[in-house]
Amino acid sequence: MRDLKLDVVEEYLKYLDKERHYSFNSIKSYRIDLNQFCQFLNQYLGKIVDDFRFVDKTSIKHFLSYLFDRDISSRSIARKLATVKSFFRYLVKSEEVPFSPAAGVKSPKFVKHLPDFLEENLIEKLMQAPLLNKWEGLRDRAIMELFYSTGMRLNELVNLSVGDVSQSENLVKVSGKGNKERLIPVGDTAIDAINEYLHIREREAGTISDNDPLFISNRMKRISPRTIQIRLKKYFEEIAVGMKFNPHLLRHSFATHLLDRGADIRAVKDLLGHASLSSTQVYTHLKVEQMKKIYEQSHPHA
Repeated sequence: MRDLKLDVVEEYLKYLDKERHYSFNSIKSYRIDLNQFCQFLNQYLGKIVDDFRFVDKTSIKHFLSYLFDRDISSRSIARKLATVKSFFRYLVKSEEVPFSPAAGVKSPKFVKHLPDFLEENLIEKLMQAPLLNKWEGLRDRAIMELFYSTGMRLNELVNLSVGDVSQSENLVKVSGKGNKERLIPVGDTAIDAINEYLHIREREAGTISDNDPLFISNRMKRISPRTIQIRLKKYFEEIAVGMKFNPHLLRHSFATHLLDRGADIRAVKDLLGHASLSSTQVYTHLKVEQMKKIYEQSHPHA
């Protein structure tokens, strides 16, 4: 009798890696969630799990109660349930179980926090913060302009190569979640900033090919997400004292400003690389919250 915890779970994680092209961090989270689920089942069933056909809907509901009792947040519980549901869909597909006992289990409700964004005047100040007398400053400005111009994710930006940017067509090719490629339009301001950076970089570091990383560190290696976070945080603290910063502020600002100016939400969804429209709709809620504040400040009977 095989240990399904070792065999099937590892087969599933390998499937996420090789066929679904999930990121290392996503697979790590799935492994943690499934290990916790299996440990719970061992205690709940009073034996080592060796066949997931013994798992029923009640078992999964008790798993959620187990998580609630440990003061785990509703958001984290919802994520763990999503992992379990995905796992059982895989087991059905691979004929390990006849049906998914998790299919009808409802996810706990949780409060969705609206994303922060920057007003347009702060965006302009942020773009002017880097010193442009060194190539690192030109690089940092190009990074921020590209973030704001495209709304791409941090990892997507880090993984860009020089050839991914088509300056003649004002497009950038991005490899997003699940290794899905998409083309995003790029504004002239970002293209000009990239050109200026690459011109100085070539003078400092030598000839550049299409396969070279678009953004590099001062060690001439592909820049790390952490370096970008540190560099951009420094500029942000110069122009917005007291506000918390992460690079996704520019992604959120990109989406918010597009919708504020009448962009179609489905187009914004595709630009952001969201799998479903519900992920993009959070920005429409943001707009409603803004309107409420304006109404409360301006209407005499508010």
